[in-house]
Amino acid sequence: EASKAVIDGKRPDADQLTRVPLSVARDRAMLMHQIYTTTLDVMHDRYFHADRSVVPARAMEDVFENLERETGSKANWISVNLKAMSINHDPSTEFEKQAARELGLGKPEYESVDNGVYRRATPIPLHGGCVSCHAGFNPKPSKTPKLAGLVISMPVIAKESSQP
Repeated sequence: EASKAVIDGKRPDADQLTRVPLSVARDRAMLMHQIYTTTLDVMHDRYFHADRSVVPARAMEDVFENLERETGSKANWISVNLKAMSINHDPSTEFEKQAARELGLGKPEYESVDNGVYRRATPIPLHGGCVSCHAGFNPKPSKTPKLAGLVISMPVIAKESSQP
């Protein structure tokens, strides 16, 4: 594929392309979070019209899939303190379950390094139309922010640093 990385006229093998030092993975995950959330906000603002569009969070999953093929990094949504709109968004791994708990308590991020994979979860505040579907129409007022989570995972080079 023309869009895949080429180094010195050759395509690197998958491991060379995807494994990075932990410090690079952490930096990339923060940048990817900004890119994904900004894209989601713009899509909601400019393109979401309930009668004729795909829900932006669902459209973002196509972006996640394309970037996974390109970079080896993964991204997925998790529910934090509202009903998951897809069974794929229920926290399923131990990392995702703990991340949902931590984000639900107001933590700005939750991260881990395990088996050569760096994972970072961050909150995604839900507003307006998001809340009306996830919490039902006319939800009771609450001071607790309604949240989903964005989990970004990428393979790292072993032993740069064992923990975040």
